[in-house]
Amino acid sequence: MKRISQARRDAKQLFRLCLVDGLLDADRVRQVVLRVSETNNRNRLIVLCEFRRLVKFDSTKHSATVESATPLQAEMKASIQAELSRVYGVGLNTTFIHNPDLIGGMRIKVGSDVYDGSIKARLATLESRF
Repeated sequence: MKRISQARRDAKQLFRLCLVDGLLDADRVRQVVLRVSETNNRNRLIVLCEFRRLVKFDSTKHSATVESATPLQAEMKASIQAELSRVYGVGLNTTFIHNPDLIGGMRIKVGSDVYDGSIKARLATLESRF
């Protein structure tokens, strides 16, 4: 148990070293993974697994997916991206997807937050009430 706790602390410290102005630097992440994998430390696999978990969590926290029933115009994309950056901070990677299954409206997912204003979701809510 002591080994795992120490490995988690080490992974957190390495993760913090990879942050530049609050954002994860991909080059530093690669360097950390290479250096840790080259060591003969018996905890290196635990450290790398925990480090991977932290990087993955940060990656999902800084990525947004916007699904819309119709293709969005450039002005609308810029407006949505600006508002999401205002709410969630800089460094947000936004992906726009055209999904006709939504029927109308849009669904936005940022990390574990989901904002669903689609017709499909409203119909599903209405159906569950009956």
